[in-house]
Amino acid sequence: MAMAMSSSALHLHAISNGVLRRRPSLPTCSAARTETTTRRSLSVVGQQSEEADKRRGEERHGETILRSFTPYPLLLAATLPGAEIVRPAFEPFVELVKTWNLPDWLVHWGHPGNMAVVLFAMGGYGTYLGFRIRLSSDAEEKAKAKDLHPKLLGGMFFFFALGATGGIIALLTSNKPIFESPHAVTGFLGLALLTIQSLLPILFEENPGMRTIHGLLGSSIMTLFVFHAALGLQLGLSF
Repeated sequence: MAMAMSSSALHLHAISNGVLRRRPSLPTCSAARTETTTRRSLSVVGQQSEEADKRRGEERHGETILRSFTPYPLLLAATLPGAEIVRPAFEPFVELVKTWNLPDWLVHWGHPGNMAVVLFAMGGYGTYLGFRIRLSSDAEEKAKAKDLHPKLLGGMFFFFALGATGGIIALLTSNKPIFESPHAVTGFLGLALLTIQSLLPILFEENPGMRTIHGLLGSSIMTLFVFHAALGLQLGLSF
């Protein structure tokens, strides 16, 4: 019996030693599992971050960014008087036009129609005569062109200046702003260039090269007024 008890004691001691020897391996398995889980989590986070970056890149690639700059406010501030100064001066004329009870279409389109006739009839034919003065070899034709060219374009200048006041009155009659449009800016710029153009012939005798400048500037002014007319049509259709 003593031997049996001794054998049981040795058996329990061996089991306890085995258990104690196996215990250090448990933390190793736990650490390995924790490390694996951490790596998987980092991998998932990395994949999600890459997918988010890819989506942001696709959104940026499909995005259209428009940047623009318009010089019209600068031109307006530099060359045009304030509307608060001009408006009171035209108020009596505006009230007078309102008493005439004109059709709305006439008030709206009367100024554009008149100015289109002046531009393409007087301005167009006057520009043609200017080229005939430079290019024609017929003395009689050249003499007639020299006589009629300044008269037509001088008349165009007069009617454009008069038409500018008509356009302001038409806008005020319709309760619209008068100097906030590109049409107004190009109109005043064109009148300023026409003033310079009308003074250049004084220099022809002393400096014949000014004739070339006069021709180039005149063609540029006509191009500007065609653009001005297009802006006026756009303005008329906007209200």
